[in-house]
Amino acid sequence: MKKERKSEAYPYSSGGWGSLRAVAHIVAQEKVALKDSRILLRQNKPDGFMCVSCSWAKPADPHTFEFCESGAKATAWDTTSKRVTHDFFRAHTVSELLTWHDHDLEEAGRLTGPLRYDAETDRYVPVSWQEAFDEIGRALQATDPDKVVFYTSGRASLETSYMLQLFARMYGTNNLADSSNMCHESTSVGLTEAIGVGVSTITLDDFEKTDLMFFFGQNVGTNSPRMLHPLQDARERGVEIITFNPLREPGLISFSNPQSPVQMLTPDHTQISTQYHQLKTGGDTAALVGLCKAVIAADDATLANGLPRVLDDDFIREHTHGFEDFALYVRNTHWADIERVSGLSQIDIERAAHAYIQANAVIVHYGMGLTQHRMGVQNVRMVCNFLMLRGNIGKPGAGPSPVRGHSNVQGQRTVGITEKPELAPLDRLAEQFSFEPPRTKGMNTVEAFEAMVKDEVSAVFNLGGNLVRSVPDRTQTEPAWSRLRLTVNVATKLNRSHLVPGAVSFILPCLSRIEIDRQASGEQAVSMEDSTGCMHGSRGVTEPASPDLRSEPFIVAGIAKATLRDRSTVDWDAWRDDYSRVRAEIAKTYPDIFHDFESRMWTPGGFHRPLPARERKWKTPGGKAEFAAPATLEEDPDMSVREPGALRLMTLRSDSQFNTTIYGLDDRFRGIKGTRMVILMNREDMAARSLKEGEHVTLETIAHDGIERRVAGLRLVPYDIPKGCLAGYYPECNPLLPLWHYAKESKVPGAKSIPVRIVAQHLQSVD
Repeated sequence: MKKERKSEAYPYSSGGWGSLRAVAHIVAQEKVALKDSRILLRQNKPDGFMCVSCSWAKPADPHTFEFCESGAKATAWDTTSKRVTHDFFRAHTVSELLTWHDHDLEEAGRLTGPLRYDAETDRYVPVSWQEAFDEIGRALQATDPDKVVFYTSGRASLETSYMLQLFARMYGTNNLADSSNMCHESTSVGLTEAIGVGVSTITLDDFEKTDLMFFFGQNVGTNSPRMLHPLQDARERGVEIITFNPLREPGLISFSNPQSPVQMLTPDHTQISTQYHQLKTGGDTAALVGLCKAVIAADDATLANGLPRVLDDDFIREHTHGFEDFALYVRNTHWADIERVSGLSQIDIERAAHAYIQANAVIVHYGMGLTQHRMGVQNVRMVCNFLMLRGNIGKPGAGPSPVRGHSNVQGQRTVGITEKPELAPLDRLAEQFSFEPPRTKGMNTVEAFEAMVKDEVSAVFNLGGNLVRSVPDRTQTEPAWSRLRLTVNVATKLNRSHLVPGAVSFILPCLSRIEIDRQASGEQAVSMEDSTGCMHGSRGVTEPASPDLRSEPFIVAGIAKATLRDRSTVDWDAWRDDYSRVRAEIAKTYPDIFHDFESRMWTPGGFHRPLPARERKWKTPGGKAEFAAPATLEEDPDMSVREPGALRLMTLRSDSQFNTTIYGLDDRFRGIKGTRMVILMNREDMAARSLKEGEHVTLETIAHDGIERRVAGLRLVPYDIPKGCLAGYYPECNPLLPLWHYAKESKVPGAKSIPVRIVAQHLQSVD
């Protein structure tokens, strides 16, 4: 493991030479051959492969280098020349591997063949593919379907996701948990309630037509750097960008384009945020209420003076319900309360509102900084309230823009991965495949682990996820995972979930999306949906890491066939051999979205799913867009920080990370070197507690459920963060997050707002 080094503030803009050095470093680290580095030239191209990391939109007219630092790292990580062979498992027991750092587990290289856990030797041993399928099938046949959970990460293709949801429902369950449950389920619920669709209403074209953009809780420089290119273009034509974010992040401040000779050879850069407001963690609803209050007050003043309206009265009257109740709530909310909860001044909020009033078309981008809160759904509803005041939904250059993380997390929901039966076309599936789907609600991710802790789950099929590391309350959930009767893990690399085996455990190594997928009918392609609702084809371009790897569709088909046997009307072998057969069935199930799927999937820029709200058609129960007054300004009225000296912790990712995958221990943008066991803290908060930079502390969760939650050995780093707030890395701080601390209505874990106390190491008792 790398030695900890002193943290230093990052003095440069995002992108630039720092980005190029980071890409060169990981290509060398993963021993990617120089000739293979040309793979990057096929990334996010219409005839190439879609990035395996973020889901940001793919342009019809791509740049020569249509990848960002994060995407290049993900590609190098998958195309590494390092291999985990059977010799690796002969040399290392599972108990030993459990002591390894997460980074070192994945850094060992690509898995090369199917494995079964042998409890007697505490090692994974080789197994044939057919033996694995048959044993898994027998185990599932002997298990109550209601006690089996099928989980998908967002890397699964549309084809794989469709096959898996059909298999699960034919098997007899709607327990189709997925990574969206962990991040943007608040969006799916909130946007659907407000405007009738649960996804973004903007496309890349809207960047060229907008006058103003807001960012809430989305660190574009780390999480979706390719988005910086259209942001740079927008800034160059004078579009303002107003950011609300607790931490000052380089990626939201300035950007040097690695593809611009001027910006690479001179100090030139593009200023991203024209206003930057550091609100308190959990202060988003209060800030948005303040913005709405300023806009409504300005409209009241114009009415009183006979001037043109500030509000879009025609839009509100024709297209919305609930405005009067919402406006009454906003008028009655006091600025003192807004300032206290948001941590922002009335003057600063009104300055941002003034820019909004002057703009004709406005986009609000947001990420998990809004959704991973107890009131996450309310935050999303407030974004819609704000946009609707001036008709900024359903017109060019305007709308809500939830920025998804995983590459196909949105698409898998589109083709049926959902635990909610009312969101799946069950009647159509029943007719199409001659079976009766289950109609009872299944378990989402949090519910699955709640049941697991109670020993009410027997088996988990884990497609691409590292669930043991990614879910909250690790001290409760990890032991529960080890008590499972069956765990099946489909993955490209080793991770901690594989090392907490149940009674019977398999690791089934799959092809990466970057690799050529050869089946009986020839080379195959897959498809996925990006954050803006566009569908794209993706074709692998490099040789597989091992001849014994199988594709995700192959693995799903093999297990489905072995489990369902004569109960299934699907020719799983035919689907395995030719994915166009799967796409043909997807088109039958979802004709409005996927008609002519095969011919349209290679459309440059993708083909767009129908979005009624974009045309001001509202698929809500009332037939109109819905205003909603918030229930509270507070982030969490049920778990308020009342203890003296209490702090509010948010978890975040580094620039060398994709979800639970850790590419390196440095975080260049935040100046962290050689470790992830750090806490970012306001200097005044440190001084008030007589704490010093570099001191090691323990965090303890403030909760009253009788469970001790603590993480020790965290090094203090002074950072530009509001008083009363802390930031630490995910997943290292996951043990502090109670499983029950999730967003109301969506059950997204409240990882951005955890009440904690801080204990200096020299004050801790010695056992």
